[in-house]
Amino acid sequence: MKRFRFIVDAHEDIATSAGQGRDFKLSALEKRKLETPSDSHKGIPTVGLPELMQAGVRIVFATLWACPCNMPEPMARPCYETPQQAYDLARKQLEYYNDLAKDPRITLILSRSDVDSVLNPDSSRLGMVLLMEGADPIVAPKQAREWFEAGVRIVGPAWRATRYSGGTHAPGRLTELGRELMGEMERTGLILDVSHMAEASFFDALKLFHGPVIASHSNCRTIVPTDRQLSDEMISALVAREAVIGTVLYNKFLQPEWEETGAIKSKVTLADVLKHIRHMCDLAGDRLHVGIGSDFDGGFGAESIPAEFDTAADLHKIGGALGDAGFSETDIDNILGGNWVRFLRRALP
Repeated sequence: MKRFRFIVDAHEDIATSAGQGRDFKLSALEKRKLETPSDSHKGIPTVGLPELMQAGVRIVFATLWACPCNMPEPMARPCYETPQQAYDLARKQLEYYNDLAKDPRITLILSRSDVDSVLNPDSSRLGMVLLMEGADPIVAPKQAREWFEAGVRIVGPAWRATRYSGGTHAPGRLTELGRELMGEMERTGLILDVSHMAEASFFDALKLFHGPVIASHSNCRTIVPTDRQLSDEMISALVAREAVIGTVLYNKFLQPEWEETGAIKSKVTLADVLKHIRHMCDLAGDRLHVGIGSDFDGGFGAESIPAEFDTAADLHKIGGALGDAGFSETDIDNILGGNWVRFLRRALP
């Protein structure tokens, strides 16, 4: 099977998984051997440094994510009730990434030159771009600069609703704090991630924020009709802003009939992934605005991803499926990673 140049995965919850006892440096298969039935709520592990390197992944967007305690069933412990608690949790995750970067195989990407460094053919390192998912760890908007100086390059204001923005299953516009945050982010040089933003907040943000924009992990609402996905109008607005959209490889976001039971996993396949990619490409009129944002191990595991995948080592299979569907080699290279790299070379300092 042809192997393509490299892959960029624009959404992985690596620090959250580490907080649940999963060592990123271990392979997913090793982690499976270590886990017990009491770990089943995390999903079957799919991500480890060995799998990413095996697949040819050269860059990931690695998240800082603090779980709010007001969820019916918080996805992670500890969770936060106050902005300061959210800040403390995210700083702990930031420390984890800084510790990972002491490994010669891992680099934190802060600038365009760092992108070029990890993509050097003589390099065998994984680059990480730090992405804050849900902005509550920013205690006040002016603190955005502190996070930038600490290494964060992308901020998504929402997950569910936050103090800044309406979010998934929580409709609403940007709050007054959210409107202030847009200006601080633009002045600081942060990238805006609109994934999880409520539609009203999304359009508020695009009017107020004039810097670079992405949707790190979002699919098409016309195929999966929930507010977690992007409407055609939202996709077109992102294309107009030269954004890139990462396709999520979670069955629930790929196929509206899928239910969370392994018994029907085979009903979701790479063909469903291609439906979302093709729809976004058709709306854009090109193949330059779509990438991958797998969200692997983001509260689900191997039981909840397309049938052709077992671990992140299988990400390269998307290239073969695109080729079988008639996409050119240039288009495939762009979708697997080139579109994200072009964006980073424009958006990073």
